[in-house]
Formats: sequence, structure tokens, C-alpha cells
Amino acid sequence: MDNLPVRKVGQSLLELPILGFGGAPLGELFELIPEDQSRHTLKSAWSAGIRFYDTAPWYGHGLSEHRIGGLLRQQNPEEFICSTKVGRVYSRFRGKAKDFYGPPWAGGLPFTLRFDYTYDGILRSYEDSLLRLGLNRVDVLIIHDIDLNYHRTESHINQRFRELESGWKALDELKRTGEIQAFGAGINKEALIPRFLEECPLDFFLVAHPYTLLDQGVLDTIFPKCERLGVGVVVGAPYASGILATGAVQGAKYRYSEATPDVMAKVQLIERLCKDHQIPLKAAALQFPLGHPLVASIIPGAFRPEQVTENRKLFEHPIESSFWDACKTANLIRMDAPVPSHDF
Repeated sequence: MDNLPVRKVGQSLLELPILGFGGAPLGELFELIPEDQSRHTLKSAWSAGIRFYDTAPWYGHGLSEHRIGGLLRQQNPEEFICSTKVGRVYSRFRGKAKDFYGPPWAGGLPFTLRFDYTYDGILRSYEDSLLRLGLNRVDVLIIHDIDLNYHRTESHINQRFRELESGWKALDELKRTGEIQAFGAGINKEALIPRFLEECPLDFFLVAHPYTLLDQGVLDTIFPKCERLGVGVVVGAPYASGILATGAVQGAKYRYSEATPDVMAKVQLIERLCKDHQIPLKAAALQFPLGHPLVASIIPGAFRPEQVTENRKLFEHPIESSFWDACKTANLIRMDAPVPSHDF
């Protein structure tokens, strides 16, 4: 299968394929994944022309990195791009492995973490990731999860940013010496994006939820500021953690929680328009973020081979401009939201 077009990431020299592979599900985020299933999923991704793979130590406490490394270390390193994340440093769990596992992971590996965004912590995290991946280098490093979901209070957030005063210098050194091509920050909620823009010279943000078919609030001030500063965007959860893949079914997830009645109602309206225009909901969700010129790539996750194959097909499903016009007329997406063209 033909490889995918690439886009430049912010003002960096890095170019990313516009469709990548998100590694969180292979860390057993949703369910236990047998090794054979993981290998076949990754093999399907490579066969489908996917050449950008994103992972993190956090994903299954190292399991996702081990699995993705199992694919990538068999390939020519010039043929793929790998990103992983920094900010968590791991050590072995000293109790019984059976007592270790718990939310948000269904499984994973029995290693425990401590947060460390300092110069030494970033370098330790980077070296540990290389060992888990079995790779000599990665292309991209991402500051991971400085937000209230994980650090709970503003004082803890402030502490992490103080650590990052030296940590981003480690990332800058790695980039200047050619160890990595770019570095960014992974964001679950958009509230901390302005602070990062003020304090860290990033190349891009990896956003989990702030820009999807269901939410375009970042168009007001955040995306314009990113554009002015030359900071790019990678969209990590185009399906909004589930509901834009499953539709408005009972138990559907939005932002990793059960969808509210308001969100369910909005998705039902989008589904109705999709049906009228003969477009799969997942195709609209997958393609929408790439309408914005800031967005370099989207990286939906997968844990079954057929999910990868479907994502590639949906990514290429034709969507006429009349569908996007109908969404705007119905106030389901913002009037000022850029929408994709046929050839991206």
C-alpha cells in the first residue's frame, strides 16, 4: 500500500505522515491483548503503510514500548518515525505482580513510576525508553501529562513546571545535537497550553481531545497563538476516546468517561447527517482534524488488525464539502472550523 503524504510539524524540520499509529491500546488500556494479537496488529499497520508510531512509558508501564519496538527494530530505521514520552521514570514493583494491576490499565507490566521532569529525569526516561524499544534512537520526545488529571493540585503543577525549567534544556540539547528531530508536550485538556507556550520553546502539542468533531474551542485563542509562534499540533484521539467510533450507544465513552446526555444527543445528530450523506461517522471523525493547517498528523489507536485496516480505508473515504456545510448549518461544528479537502 502506498505510503501516506507528510506534513511539516510547526517550524521544526520534522515531517510526519498525516496518519500514524497510537500505542496506548497496546499497553492494555481497554482490555488484555495477547502477544499474537499485538504482533498481528502492528504487522497490519506496517502493511497498511503506517510509518509513524507513537508510544510512551506510561502505556501499560512499558508494555506498549516493548511491543512497538518489537516491530520497529526489524525495520530500516530510515523508513519510520517513532515518538515516545518523558516525565515518568520506572522501577520494578516490589510486591507480588498480581497485586499491582489497576486502573487505567487492564494489564501492562509490573513496574512503578515516579514523576520527574528535571534535566536528569528527562535523560533517564529517554535512555530507559530506548532500552524498552530496543532502538538506538527515537525521532521525537514528548513531555507527558503535566495536568490536573495526574498532579491533582495547582501547587503540584507548579512544582512540575519548576522541574521542567531544567528538563526542557535536556530536550533542547538532544535536538541541537541531532539525537531527536523535535520535541513537544502531550495535553489532555487545553487549559495548560498557554502556560507551555509561555514557558517552553516547543515544536508541537500532542492533544488528546481538544480538537475533534465534538469540540473546537481551541479555535478561539489557543490555535491562533500556536500559529503565531509556529507551534504545530498532532491529534491523538480523533475518536474522542470512543464515542466518535462507536456512535451514541449505551456506555459510549467521551474523554475517557461515560458520555453525558448532551454529548450523546450531539453525536446522534452528527450520525444522522452522516447517514444522509452516506458517510461513516468514523470517517468524518478521522478526517476532520486534518482540515486545520496546524494539524500535522492524527494517530488513532488500535489493538486489532482489522481496526488498522479500517482506519486506513476510512481515512481515504471520500467526503464531499456538502457534508461539512451541513454540519456547520446545523451548528454541529463551528462555522470557522477549517474542513478537509479531498487530497488533504
